Amino acid sequence: MSPLFDCADPAQLLAGTRQARQAIGRGELIVMPTDTVYGIAADAFSPDAVTALLAAKGRGRQSPPPVLVASRAMMQALVAEIPEPADRLIEAFWPGGLTIVLPAQPSLAWDLGDTHGTVAVRMPDHRLARELIEETGPLAVSSANLTGKAAAIAAEDAQAMLGDSVAVYLDDGLSQTGVSSTIVDVTSLVGGTDPIVRVLREGAISRERLREVLGELLEADPQLAGALHDSHDGHNHGGPVYDEPPHQDALPEDVPPQGALHQDVSPQDPPHQDQSGEAPASRTAGARDAAPGGDG
Repeated sequence: MSPLFDCADPAQLLAGTRQARQAIGRGELIVMPTDTVYGIAADAFSPDAVTALLAAKGRGRQSPPPVLVASRAMMQALVAEIPEPADRLIEAFWPGGLTIVLPAQPSLAWDLGDTHGTVAVRMPDHRLARELIEETGPLAVSSANLTGKAAAIAAEDAQAMLGDSVAVYLDDGLSQTGVSSTIVDVTSLVGGTDPIVRVLREGAISRERLREVLGELLEADPQLAGALHDSHDGHNHGGPVYDEPPHQDALPEDVPPQGALHQDVSPQDPPHQDQSGEAPASRTAGARDAAPGGDG
């Protein structure tokens, strides 16, 4: 059985994070804590690892995983452009429970799935998660659950569902909120004819808080628009579905979303591993090395 490390124990924390880094470097999967729910993570630049992540959850390429970053600099290396309203969202809600879909950097060779040239990025408000990402580089991360099941808010729950498909489990107690991140799509603000920010999944950040930052750039509330569908109705406005729709029977779940225009990628060879099995120090055009030592 794959090991589970109690991160409250300093010795297990040290051993667990070391083994997690090595697993990522080998193209294997880990389960890690975040500020929302537990996530199943893979090297974002290893197509085989991303494929394994989707297979472990029972999902296809049409549902590409978001990418977690440790700093703004790391995020900037992954995206083609950051429109000014997205900057406002980052300033207001990062690190935290907001995932932002942006145009992906076309010079990067990666394959997260059917992303339509976009990437969904988030900086988690969780120190251990950010420190791990600083070491590994950007991670493709989805909720640690089988598709259709509630997202795991405890490492043991993730282990019960995912078993040996995951190499290392990091246990940091119950998730801080147990509420999935909100996902917004800002790609129409980059050269679009109808600039608007769409909510692809509602979660930790409410529409009210988004509207305080974006004003009329935020799409009309579904009720006000007279619409029966929203980010949870399964419509994705023609783009990828970045995560799963909400599971109505569960309490904090890791996934609500449906509908998104997001995720990155084009194929690339798996990253080179050093002799220790650790992830290499530089995987992207500065994606990790550009990141400052802190959490951004």
